[in-house]
Amino acid sequence: MLSFFSRVGLKLTRLLYRRIILVLTLLCLVGVGGSIWNMSRLTSNLIKSQALQNAKLYANTLTESRTLYSSEVVSRVKKDNLIRVSHDYLIHPGAIPLPATFLIELGEQIGAMKPGVSVRLYSDYPFPWRKETGGARDDFEREALIFLKQNPNNTFFRFEQFNGLSTFRYTQADILKPSCVACHNSYPGTPKTDWKVGDVRGILEITQPLDHINRQVHVGLRGTSIMLTGLSILAISALTLVIGRLRQTSEELEQRVFERTTELRRANIELSNEQKKSEELLLSILPQSIANRLKNGEVNIADCFAEATILFADIVGFTTLSKEVKPEKVVRILNEIFSDFDRLCDRYKLEKIKTIGDAYMVVGGLPNPRKDHAAAIAEMALDMLDDLNQFNAKNNVKLEIRIGINSGPVIAGIIGTKKFIYDLWGDAVNTASRMESHGIAGEIQLTETTFDYLQKEFLFVERGLIEIKGKGKMRTYLLKGRRLKSIKYQT
Repeated sequence: MLSFFSRVGLKLTRLLYRRIILVLTLLCLVGVGGSIWNMSRLTSNLIKSQALQNAKLYANTLTESRTLYSSEVVSRVKKDNLIRVSHDYLIHPGAIPLPATFLIELGEQIGAMKPGVSVRLYSDYPFPWRKETGGARDDFEREALIFLKQNPNNTFFRFEQFNGLSTFRYTQADILKPSCVACHNSYPGTPKTDWKVGDVRGILEITQPLDHINRQVHVGLRGTSIMLTGLSILAISALTLVIGRLRQTSEELEQRVFERTTELRRANIELSNEQKKSEELLLSILPQSIANRLKNGEVNIADCFAEATILFADIVGFTTLSKEVKPEKVVRILNEIFSDFDRLCDRYKLEKIKTIGDAYMVVGGLPNPRKDHAAAIAEMALDMLDDLNQFNAKNNVKLEIRIGINSGPVIAGIIGTKKFIYDLWGDAVNTASRMESHGIAGEIQLTETTFDYLQKEFLFVERGLIEIKGKGKMRTYLLKGRRLKSIKYQT
C-alpha cells in the first residue's frame, strides 16, 4: 500500500513539473508577444502624434507668413497704387502676388523641399482661374469642408491610404480676417461678394506620407521580435541581454523620432528619455511599490510589518566545491541555481532581498502585505529542494541546501544614496538566519511561530528543543511536504 501511494505521489509530482514548465513557457510567450504588441502600439501612437504636430506647425507657419505678408507688404504697396497686387503677377512687370496666391506658392515650395509633402488651399467658391484645382477633389476634402464650416475653430484630420501610400491628411479652416474681407468681396471675378469677418473662406490642407517612417519602424520591430523570441528560450539567464537590447531598440526609435522633430520639441524629448532611463534603473533594483513611492518624493522610506515570513538558504559544501573547479564554472553553477530560485520567487509573488556568496534571502508579506505569506514561503522552500535535486542529477554533483524560516514583525526600508538597497531588520530576521545556520543539510527548519501558521496545510517532523546562539533553547520543526488536499499553488 505504501509503495502504491509513493508511485502515485511520484506521478503527481512529475505531472506538476511538466505543467509548471508549460505554464512558465506560456507566460514567457505571452510576455514576449505583449511586449512586441505594446511597442508597436506606442510607436504607432508616437508617429501619429508627431505627424499631427508637424502638420499644425506647417499650417501655422503658412498662415502666419500670409498674415505678415498681407499686413506688412500688401497693405503698404496698396497705399501708393504703384505696385499691382494680382493673382497673375508673373505676367505683369513689377506686380506682386495676392496673399492667397503667396500662400499657395509658398506651399508648393515646401512640397518641393519635402518630397511627398503637399499643401492645398481649396474652397466651395474658388476663383474662376482656380476652378480646376481650387475645389474639393475627393471625399476627404468634401467632408473637411462640411465639418470645418460648422466648427471653424477645430481641425479635421485622418490617417488613410492616399495615392497608394499611408498618409496623414490634416486640414484647418481659412477664416477671413478684417483685412481680407474687402479684397475678397471686390476683387475682379470673385464668386461671392457678401463675405463677412469670421466666414470660412476655404480649407488649408497639409498632406504628409508616412510609409518611409512606417517601414523603418517595422524593420526595427521585426528585428526586436526575432531577438526577444530567441532570448526567451534562455529565460532568466539571458534577461540582462534582453533588457539591453530593448533599451537599445527603444533609444534607436526615440532617436529616429528626435531627428524628425523641430527644435521646439527637443528639450521635452530629452527629458522624457532621461526619465525613462531612471525609471528602468529604479525598477531593476527595487520593488514596484517602493520605486513608486521614491518617485513620488519620499526620501526616508521605512515601514513596519507586523507579519512577514523570512527564508534564508545556504548551499552546503559549495565553498569546498569552489576550490575544486574553475571560477567560470563556480559562477555558472551559482547563476543556474539562483536563477531557478528567482523564478520561484516570481511564481509565488515573493520578494527576493539579496544574495551573499552562496546564501539566498527571500521574504513573504511585504512590501505588499498578504495573509498567506508563510504558506507561499513554505511552497517555495519545498520547490527549492526539488530544483536542487534536479540540478544535482543533471550536473552529476552532490550539492545540498540548508533552509531556515521564521515569521514575525520586521522593519523594511531603503538604505544608500548612490546605490539603493532594499533590506530587512528585526529579531525575526535574525532568528530566521539562525534557523538556517543551525539547520540540517537537505532540510527545512522553521520556528514554532511559523509552524503555527502552517500546521494545517503542511507535513512536519518536530526536531525538538535545540540551542540557538543568542536565543537559548528553541523548539523547531522540519518541513517535510504538503498535505495534498490543501495545495494552494498548483499550476
